[in-house]
Amino acid sequence: MASRLLPLDALRAVAAQLIVLHHLSVYGPIAEAMHGLFPLLTGWLYDYGRMAVQVFLVLGGYLSARALSAQEAQLRQLAPALLAQRYWRLVPPFMAAVGMTLLTSWLVAPLLPELVPGDIHLTQILAHALLLHDLMDVEALTVGAWYVAIDFQLFALLLLLMWGLRCLPLKRGVRAVLAPVLVGLLCAASLLKFNRMAGLDAYAIYFFGAYGLGVLLYWCQGWSAGARRAGLIALGALMAAALVLQFRERLVVAALTALVIVLWRGGAGPRWLQDGLQGMARHAYALFLIHFPMCLLVNALYEHRAESPAPMLDALAPLALVAAWALSNMAAVPFHRWIEAPLLRWRPAATALPRVAIR
Repeated sequence: MASRLLPLDALRAVAAQLIVLHHLSVYGPIAEAMHGLFPLLTGWLYDYGRMAVQVFLVLGGYLSARALSAQEAQLRQLAPALLAQRYWRLVPPFMAAVGMTLLTSWLVAPLLPELVPGDIHLTQILAHALLLHDLMDVEALTVGAWYVAIDFQLFALLLLLMWGLRCLPLKRGVRAVLAPVLVGLLCAASLLKFNRMAGLDAYAIYFFGAYGLGVLLYWCQGWSAGARRAGLIALGALMAAALVLQFRERLVVAALTALVIVLWRGGAGPRWLQDGLQGMARHAYALFLIHFPMCLLVNALYEHRAESPAPMLDALAPLALVAAWALSNMAAVPFHRWIEAPLLRWRPAATALPRVAIR
């Protein structure tokens, strides 16, 4: 199992680091200084680092299909608990990170007023807790808040589809065919139509192309060799058609992620590599949540030196970026250990499931 999940761990670990570096190239005086010093590198991170989100979308679909397929026979009874479990997996750590971001914003507001939210009201906080902030068009309280909401929407959409099929009086073989067909149709609709409509980027259907790709990749593994080959060819043709219709770099990233999952044939690698990748993957969500307050702190310290001579500030900018990146990774470990992991262990009764795990 470890060797089968190694490419997923590697992809998740690398994508998480790229997201942190992308935000460091977008926000604050460190980003401004780095764009002046290293325009090509920081320009690439600014334009393309955010596309690492596509890796998370494909992996999210793959792992959600893996978890839900393990409970497919009981979906009629377990669907509400599965949805509640996913909410509990995402939202309490997210709100803890929002709280830390607000505290950090209060501390750095005199130095970085442009990076902190304005007046905060209860409706805004409740909208984040219910993952409705984008749908209600309220200001995000931290970077990446949109992705948490989209992740939950995508999982709910897949769960609804699988639950609906389970509720219909269908034979097992018919249901096994209908599930990938319906997901494939949603995937095609997203790639060919809805993903080209920027106004829909607060809704799951905009991102379902990449997410559905991950779902179908997982299901393909259980098919016969001939069916698997046909399925992969169909997915490749769909991605090619979507790119011909409108070239989108984000779809290229999603397709390359799928290729890594499909073509990975290496062994598990040395133990230190496995452990390192598993650790980075385990802390990826914590890193995603906690890196922005760490970046605010380091940017505030850098801004505090704004009256220093320009050559000194230029020399400090790369060091400050590395420090923000390193501090973010270090902070992810205690955040996972003392906040994220305990919250997962202290799940409410509504989320209790017999022998189920959702990553």
